[in-house]
Amino acid sequence: MEINAAKARELAEESREQGWQRPSFAKGIYMGEVDFSLIDPLPAPKTSDRAASFLTELQAVLAGFDPGRIEAAARVPDEYIEALRQVGAFGMKIPVDYGGLGLSLLDYGRALMRVGSLSPALGALLSAHQSIGVPEPVKSFGTEEQKRKYLPQCAAGAISAFLLTENDVGSDPARLGTRATLSEDGSHYTLEGAKLWTTNGVVAQLLVVMAAVEPHEARGDQPAGKGGITAFVLRADAPGITVENRNTFMGLRGIENGVTRFRQVRVPVADRLSREGTGLKIALSTLNTGRLSIPAMCAGAGKWATKIAREWSAARVQWGRPIGEHQAVSAKLAYIAASTYALEAVFEVSALLADAGMKDVRLEAALAKLYSSEVSCQIADELMQIRGGRGYETAASQAARGERAVPVEQLLRDLRINRIFEGSTEIMHLLIAREAVDAHLQAAGALADAGSSLAQKAAAARDASGFYARWLPTLVAGAGSLPGSYSQHGVLAKHLRYIERSSRKLARATFAGMARWQAGLEKQQVFLGRIVDIGAELFAMAAVIAKTAALDASSPQREAAQDLAQAFCTQAARRCEAHFEHLWESTTQDDRLAADLLAGDYLWLEQGVQDVSEGTGPWIAEWSQGETEDLRRPYGVD
Repeated sequence: MEINAAKARELAEESREQGWQRPSFAKGIYMGEVDFSLIDPLPAPKTSDRAASFLTELQAVLAGFDPGRIEAAARVPDEYIEALRQVGAFGMKIPVDYGGLGLSLLDYGRALMRVGSLSPALGALLSAHQSIGVPEPVKSFGTEEQKRKYLPQCAAGAISAFLLTENDVGSDPARLGTRATLSEDGSHYTLEGAKLWTTNGVVAQLLVVMAAVEPHEARGDQPAGKGGITAFVLRADAPGITVENRNTFMGLRGIENGVTRFRQVRVPVADRLSREGTGLKIALSTLNTGRLSIPAMCAGAGKWATKIAREWSAARVQWGRPIGEHQAVSAKLAYIAASTYALEAVFEVSALLADAGMKDVRLEAALAKLYSSEVSCQIADELMQIRGGRGYETAASQAARGERAVPVEQLLRDLRINRIFEGSTEIMHLLIAREAVDAHLQAAGALADAGSSLAQKAAAARDASGFYARWLPTLVAGAGSLPGSYSQHGVLAKHLRYIERSSRKLARATFAGMARWQAGLEKQQVFLGRIVDIGAELFAMAAVIAKTAALDASSPQREAAQDLAQAFCTQAARRCEAHFEHLWESTTQDDRLAADLLAGDYLWLEQGVQDVSEGTGPWIAEWSQGETEDLRRPYGVD
């Protein structure tokens, strides 16, 4: 199906949440309108005795698991799954009325920290099931009948999967190839197609599948429809569904990820989620808070890395002193500890805001995912450097030599996928940038549309002048320019002033970019990426300060937390300044070089090596239509 860039962009724009009915702290950062009162004081945690009891039970269950067994076999043992079912781990986010535990996002994330620090593959299984699998979209968009039908099954441990990606379709769903055809009597759809990288797909009992419905006339009880990407819920053992491959990866070796094919699969209309054409909107909405599972597990990884870095740097002696006392290592320790505190703060603040339900957290959740996935990988890399050769050595090899089995190389492998999962870093930059410049696009109108006529652009310029006449003067001065501002935050006040000043500077830069490139701004992806990264650092700084401020003044952790907060904010400010310094650097030379490379001008540079991948298959495989072995191995819950 031929889809041009304009059509793909139109679909994405139609599917994103329109407007801002509730306040957003992160949006204010990009508009130069920092309102710290939106996150300070933080909303009270919606915790419960039930949550505390569950976390205690979960901890006891995990104590009996051997993560080395999962890594060695690249499988999660059946008895581990059953033990998690028994404590209700598959129903953490499902409301109590439907058989779940009804945990808040904060407590759900704390559970994933525990699970993910033991085995990231196990964390991926639980989060894929509950954050983007059947429970979340059915809870948010399903009918009451669908909720009664599916949520109790999921809570009892019927594993679910979310199926969107295809061989040649990733972040551009307009080109979706899987089709759902409405029957002549309007009673069911027939599904045809295949899905790639179906996390949990190999063991799932229930699936959420995205498929394109063709426009159709009225049929039976179903009115005429314009079709579009649509979400369906179906049993994984329905006739015509097969799992054709179990994919294996660099990390997450216990993940159950496969290729799923649909051949004449019959799906009752009653199992369609919401209306035709709303599938992508459901997927994006689900991800708004579903993305918080990754920040939670990244924070858990940071906590473990901090522990290992501290213990090893005190035990390992070089030149008469523990290595942690040498400045080259102490700088890494300071980065790991301060950044871990920030990871926890970014997750907790985002989760608390989402639980309270009073703020629009789409930007906060996206920033949390982007920031956490990048920073945790850097933490793991620094930990490996501190551990030296032992960091590169497997835990099993260390144990065989009689040393403590510390799986640092596994941590690095397992974390790396988070920069790709649920929106790659590059896609997250574009997604966040789109939301960050939303007010400008609303104001500029046709100025930001490459297809607009000169007359339309002139009219848009007149309309935009009113918005900018009101907004631009607010960027000149603010609380961050006043030495006494935010004094109630003591030693952290200067960092709040920096956030406010930098927010206005960031907003001015964004406006300058709009003025310079207008409709061409979307092509300036390096510029937009730096804009987003500055905002991400400012959001992390604010989250750290809010988390620290929430600590009781008498808390024994208060002073140490302030030290961590100050260290992080100082480090983050340096990174912000580096981004600002390079913000306007031209990438024209890089663009030309890349174009010449693609044109084959540098083939000589590639000579002198052996490419072992040549002849092994096409870059993107055509979907086979032949009969294949079904590799499903469900854990059997009805």
